[in-house]
Amino acid sequence: MCTYVTEKSATAGSGKGAQGWFPLTSTTVYFDHPVHAQTDHSLNLDFVNPDRGPSARVAVELTAESAVNLVEAIARVFTQVSSDVTGVDQAGAQRLLAAAESLRATTAAR
Repeated sequence: MCTYVTEKSATAGSGKGAQGWFPLTSTTVYFDHPVHAQTDHSLNLDFVNPDRGPSARVAVELTAESAVNLVEAIARVFTQVSSDVTGVDQAGAQRLLAAAESLRATTAAR
């Protein structure tokens, strides 16, 4: 079943494609059928810079478990690095980690 659930996010960063590094300007996140990953559904991330054409894209397809692992890892990093460096306050980082751990507990129970 297709979910068609899609979120777009402004993105500032860099991605490496077939023609080298390029600036990223947006990310599309959706949970649906993957193109390549060997699973029925995946969390799909498309990091893009539309102004640079179709080659300025980095696509990632993650299993749900891998996506939760990634959220937890990101949250743990933000709790361990000073907010002076990240710009993310420790309270926010702790809330993100708690949410990731709650998500892990929910998915593990299934």
